[in-house]
This record gives sequence, C-alpha cells and structure tokens, in this order.
Amino acid sequence: MAKRKTKYVCQECGYETPKWMGKCPGCHNWNTFVEEVEASSSSSRHTFQTQPGTKSKPEKITAIHSEEEPRVTTKMPEFNRVLGGGIVPGSLVLIGGDPGIGKSTLLLQVSSQLARKQMNVLYISGEESARQTKLRADRLGVTSDNLYVLAETNLLDISNQIEQLNPSFVVIDSIQTIYREEVTSAPGSVSQVRECTSELMRIAKSKGIPIFIVGHVTKEGSIAGPRLLEHMVDAVLYFEGERHHTFRILRGVKNRFGSTNEMGIFEMKEEGLREVKNPSEIFLEERSQGAAGSTVVASMEGSRPVLVEIQALISPTSFGNPRRMATGIDHNRVPLLMAVLEKRVGLMLQNQDAYVKVAGGVKLDEPAIDLAVAVSIASSFRDQVSRPDDVLIGEVGLTGEVRRVARIDQRVQEAAKLGFQRAIIPAKNLDGWSTPNNIEIIGVNTVQEALKVTLGGN
Repeated sequence: MAKRKTKYVCQECGYETPKWMGKCPGCHNWNTFVEEVEASSSSSRHTFQTQPGTKSKPEKITAIHSEEEPRVTTKMPEFNRVLGGGIVPGSLVLIGGDPGIGKSTLLLQVSSQLARKQMNVLYISGEESARQTKLRADRLGVTSDNLYVLAETNLLDISNQIEQLNPSFVVIDSIQTIYREEVTSAPGSVSQVRECTSELMRIAKSKGIPIFIVGHVTKEGSIAGPRLLEHMVDAVLYFEGERHHTFRILRGVKNRFGSTNEMGIFEMKEEGLREVKNPSEIFLEERSQGAAGSTVVASMEGSRPVLVEIQALISPTSFGNPRRMATGIDHNRVPLLMAVLEKRVGLMLQNQDAYVKVAGGVKLDEPAIDLAVAVSIASSFRDQVSRPDDVLIGEVGLTGEVRRVARIDQRVQEAAKLGFQRAIIPAKNLDGWSTPNNIEIIGVNTVQEALKVTLGGN
C-alpha cells in the first residue's frame, strides 16, 4: 500500500511546504500551517472545455466575434449599478462581509425577484436547514414556486442537483461550508475553498449560469481563505456597514464586467433591505447646525456624487504623544493634513489630540476630501463655525496648494440640487464647464485662502 504524502498549507495565503514552519514565508503570519494529505495522482481534476473531447485552438483576435453580454436586471437599481448594469450570465460573483451584516438577506431578496421573472433559482444553504431558510423567507415576504432551497454541503451532490434542475441563477451560502470528497482537508481550509471554487467556476462557464457565492471575512475585514479566491471569480463585492447603524453599503472591489468604484446604499428594515434613493439627504439629515468642526464634501462613489459630513474634534492632549484617530478615511491623511496646516497656515497643532470622522458610516478614499478635512480641523481648533451651506472640494498638496479634482461639474450640481449656496473648489477647476445658476462658485489656490473664505481667518 502506497504511503500517503502530506504537506503543510498556510491557511492565510495558501503557501505550501513539505515541513511545518512557525512563520509563513508568503504572508509572514505565525502558526498558520495545517497538515493536509496530498491528493493522489489518479484523482483527475475537471478542466473546462468548450465541448467534450475537443480542445480550444488559438484564434486571430480580429476573427473573434464579440458582442456585449446580455444582462439580467433585478428590481434593485442599486444592486444592478454595483454589478455594472445587471447580472452577467455565466459569471461567478463573490460577496463578503461581516457576520450578520445582511449578505444572506440580500441574496434571498435578489433570488425572489429573479424567481418572479419565471426564472428557476437554486438557493443552496450550507449553514442553515431548509426550514430555517423558509423562516427567513417568510419574514422577508419571499414566496415563489420557482425558488428552490437546498441544504447541502457536498459539492458532488450540489453539482448533480444543478445538472438536474438546470437553474438560471444559483446562490452558494457559504463557500466555507462546501467540501469536496477528493480533498482530505476540512471544509473552509485553503484546499477545499480553492477546489470548490474551481469546480463552481467550471459549472458557471460551461452552463452559462450566474453563481453568487458568500464568503466569510477575517477579523481584519478581508475575505477568509486564500487570496487566490478573489482572483478566480469575476466580481468581488463587499457588504459594509456597522451593526449599530441601519445603513449598508455594497461596494465592488473587482468587476470584470463593469466599474470597480460603484457602490450601492441600502437600509436594513424589519422586512429586509431597502434601497436608499438619495443617499446625500440621508447622510446630511442629522447634521448639527452651528457646530464647529463640521464641513460637507462632495465625494464621487463610482459614477455618482455623494455629499457627506466630515466632523473633526481638536482638543489639548493629556499624553506625551498626541492622539490621531480617524474613522471613515485613511488615518495617515490626518497627521499629513495637520502638518500642512501647522507649516503653511501657522496653526499650533503639535500638542493637540485630533479625532476625524465621516458621519454615517461611509468610507471615503479619494483625495478630493482633503480640503474639507483640513477646514474641519481648523474650524474645531479655532472654535469657529463655518457656513452650513458651504460644500468644499479639493485635494491638498504638501506645499499647501489646492489641486484640481475630477468630475467637478457632477459634484457641484449635486450640491446645488440639495440647496447649498456656495462651493469652494480648486481655482484650476473653474474653467471648462458650465456652472449652475443657484450656487456661488469660489475658486481657491491654497488652504489659507480656503480658510479665509470659510472661517474668515487670515
């Protein structure tokens, strides 16, 4: 009898080694190696072919017939927006998010909407029984004879059921519970996740069935399993939000069929997720009037401008090293902008604690928010209130200059639509577009000019 060969696989990055190691050379994490039995050479893997018994041949790119993939749209425009216009047949989409954030709720609602279009939908739950799924469906008002529920974790049985039912849409909840019998490691391990995803990708491409798989996330917020998982799928969506807030943000970080900057905003209700038609109004409805350290910025999220509030609190420190904390923006931007204010404007901030937050639980990562953050910090430090009808847009350089940003016309139009009276923008952005009549446009070249306009300082 042949001796079984074993290997050690890192559960964080998938690095393989014949011997156990304390520290992974790939991801540099400690104690992540788990012993697994290598698959025998006789166990053949599935390979994707266009037709059984045939192999694909190279073709001239000019001879290949190209046409846009027809998309399947749901009744959730926000969901369609993140996917690039709808669901592409034969696509494999990965959705990740914190536990209890609403991933299963979202996909069950989408499954119900597609089932009402007379499409056979197969919802495979590896974490709940069929009865538990039915209880959640009753709460959400999901009723359709075209929606099938399967409580199964064996990939072979799942493949057989897909073959028999031939559905138009498949949901796998979740990939960490699915296992393949040929792989000896436990469900959720690197090998199981990789092999199961590879088989699901073969099914999606060969049959033209869109498959959505749910992925657990680690404590750092990234999807559990090997990084290869995100490279294998066609689209990766993150479902973000805080448990104490009712708003949820669906953000695309990878999409082979659309933009990776789009985001959809939902509100969690008792009857399920509901779309937020105008997110700017929602994010600004609880804004305090007459409070120092508060500004509004027009940020671009994909193709849509969103107005959000930036809050800053500056207070004298009681520690040797002042604290710098940021929520919703890159925490490295706060000390950088404070250094610019101290060097170029003359604000003495080196002995001040700084707390900066984006209200509403939104995460902003574009440079156009720099000017609003800088004015918020200066407003809180001076205890001077800026005008509540001002919106600030601009990138701040290390020399204190305000640099141009993209899509300034869409940002200003969104601010004018919500009733803002003034828009402080980079002076380089003043030309080349038509300004709305109901808002005053003020161009600034430096941070000091912006502070003089908003706070009246020198």
